[in-house]
Amino acid sequence: MNEKIMLAIILLFIVIIIIYIKKKNAWKIPKGEFSKKWRVILSEKIIFYNNLNDEEKKQFEFKVQEFLLNCKITGIKTKVEDVDRILIAASAIIPIFEFPEWRYLNIDEVLLYPKSFNMDFGVNNESTVLGMVGSGVMEGKMILSKQSLINGFQNETDKKNTAIHEFVHLIDKSDGAIDGLPKLLLEKQYTIPWIDLIKQKIDEIYKGKSDINPYGATSKAEFFSVISEYFFERPELLKKKHPKLYKLLEQIFKTDGISRFKIKKRKITGRNSPCPCGSGKKYKHCCGENI
Repeated sequence: MNEKIMLAIILLFIVIIIIYIKKKNAWKIPKGEFSKKWRVILSEKIIFYNNLNDEEKKQFEFKVQEFLLNCKITGIKTKVEDVDRILIAASAIIPIFEFPEWRYLNIDEVLLYPKSFNMDFGVNNESTVLGMVGSGVMEGKMILSKQSLINGFQNETDKKNTAIHEFVHLIDKSDGAIDGLPKLLLEKQYTIPWIDLIKQKIDEIYKGKSDINPYGATSKAEFFSVISEYFFERPELLKKKHPKLYKLLEQIFKTDGISRFKIKKRKITGRNSPCPCGSGKKYKHCCGENI
């Protein structure tokens, strides 16, 4: 290899390490109380959250607050609402909820577009991209479609959630490469079975013998993100149709997807409804008192 290219690679690696260390040292920890308005949004929009016990809900709220303290959400030709922030943060936390020490050190900003965008980050009639993890000059950035973000939590039956898909890519990338092998989550004894199963399932997709999103056949990396969407949206169906795959995903994410989605309905919080915080009071006399 050319010496100049080798030197450039080494310098780039050093820069990445320096950025990583600075990010780690600058990590912010939540100190204030969790917003009552945010709690209502979680209760009404996030089925995963509603399946947690009271202590787990506090942990989830902490991680949401922590993520938003350390990652900027920027609207591109769209206004960023509280519901957008909470849906993005929840998408980040759901896959790593069983890893309390996890920190997204490889992202500092999410760019939120109103709808789809193109590979040049522009919007036109041919725009088809709904989500992307940045690289190169866009390192540390994620781009999401606001419309797709909302749709991902409105329809829990289509096995699709763009935001979770992209955060799984970030999890995968945390070991240095987006390759479908999340080394920080996947214990060594499961690596070969995981690779073998991916190959088998991709073959089934190509043969038209699978209900898994065909986009998962693009690469091992895309398969991991696609099947993670399936796991966190339709765990019962995944277990029924792909039991081995479901079991390995349980081991990767250290959670039983089915137990996290046993409550299927969203909660609608009216003024006289029980407060989502679990106090036993009516919403209007508790978290909704000053909203």
